[in-house]
Amino acid sequence: MEKTTLFDKIWDAHVVKSVPAGPDVFFIDKHFIHEVTSPVAFLNLETRGIGVRYPERTIATPDHNVPTINQEQTIKDQLSRMQVQKLRDNCAKYGIELHDLGSAHHGIVHVIGPELGITQPGMTIVCGDSHTSTHGAFGAIAFGIGTSEVEMVLATQCIMQSKAKKMRITVDGVLGKGVTSKDIILYIIAKITAAGATGYFVEYAGSAIQSLSMEARMTICNMSIEMGARGGLIAPDETTFAYLKGKRYAPKGEEWDKAVAHWKTLKTDEGAEFDKEYHFDAEDIEPMITYGTNPGMGIKVKGNIPTTVGMEGSNKTSYLKSLAYMGFEAGEPISGKQVDYVFVGSCTNGRIEDIRAVAQFVKGHKKADNITAWIVPGSREVEKLAHEEGLVKILEEAGFELRQPGCSACLAMNDDKIPAGKYAVSTSNRNFEGRQGPGARTMLASPLTVAAVAVAGKIVDPRDVFEN
Repeated sequence: MEKTTLFDKIWDAHVVKSVPAGPDVFFIDKHFIHEVTSPVAFLNLETRGIGVRYPERTIATPDHNVPTINQEQTIKDQLSRMQVQKLRDNCAKYGIELHDLGSAHHGIVHVIGPELGITQPGMTIVCGDSHTSTHGAFGAIAFGIGTSEVEMVLATQCIMQSKAKKMRITVDGVLGKGVTSKDIILYIIAKITAAGATGYFVEYAGSAIQSLSMEARMTICNMSIEMGARGGLIAPDETTFAYLKGKRYAPKGEEWDKAVAHWKTLKTDEGAEFDKEYHFDAEDIEPMITYGTNPGMGIKVKGNIPTTVGMEGSNKTSYLKSLAYMGFEAGEPISGKQVDYVFVGSCTNGRIEDIRAVAQFVKGHKKADNITAWIVPGSREVEKLAHEEGLVKILEEAGFELRQPGCSACLAMNDDKIPAGKYAVSTSNRNFEGRQGPGARTMLASPLTVAAVAVAGKIVDPRDVFEN
């Protein structure tokens, strides 16, 4: 009997038709949409006189360019207001479930899907957003698609897609104090580069991965795209089942038992082959931070920015250009650099576990005077729990501002922008030039590192700030 990977098992079960020497016609179980990449797709459907094939398989929420203050008021930005209204109109017209601004389950699309139990093992999931790979944490094949593909899925519930190559990244061992899943993925990307998994779907395995909570696993899979991967996934296990049980859209009663029995079969067979494999030791991973303008430019917080030794030609030129944008020098330590903003949020680290961690570490402390600190929950549910658990009070006493759910300062598509020239240490997923605002300088890090930076007012190792 052929040994197959988790990716193969899910993929092959969803192929409707294989095109010789071409892509597969691939069935999609769940389709998430938001206000930015869906309006044109719906317009094209209307122009062609085509309806939505399975509206019950599509879930919508506005998140990318919505404001994170005064959401109960009319959106001031005209384009944002029009896009959100179009989403409302299209969902009403085609009978699509919408979690709108102000509703109990509004939030970032990749946060509310798991929260509601919509995301389940063995599924295929797409969205017009690159960080759809987040859902792979549940043992699902999830990836981002373009606007024309959004239209295709709405019309047919299928997509034309070539099967990706397979990579396995194994992280074994016990994580050290102050080391989080964000540090794991930043470490991996720094090791294999921001293009190191191009063309692959990545399965994460090993004892260090298995020890993670579901929220931590989502952080890992979320940033698979930042090393060029098509997506990332982790085999479902008891941690997955415990997280899903009782969720709004999770199976109930006998259906739950049947689902879990099936989910337990979703794992890579012993001896199955991957096109590429990497192995890393958890004990080598420390708190990480980026210093450049792609997510692969990361180092340990206590490390030095790499020198140009061994670099030549265009590689050296682009490296120095990146450092010039950031205002850093090759070879210098990154610790001690002064920071202006910290941001906790996004589909990478805007979950309740992240906010709990920050609140726990800043309790009894005050943010530095030079820091503007934003906490943006990934959903209304996260916001609600943060209030109920007293986290908001702790954070506000420490000088943090809690805003309303949305993508916020992860990307410069809304009002939450980092001013030009200012430094931000962010829990988001990208640090490209201008990603958080024109001229903004972004350093990616874990929620714990962000908390430490907020208190110290400069880049520091969280293990040195919060000894208890």
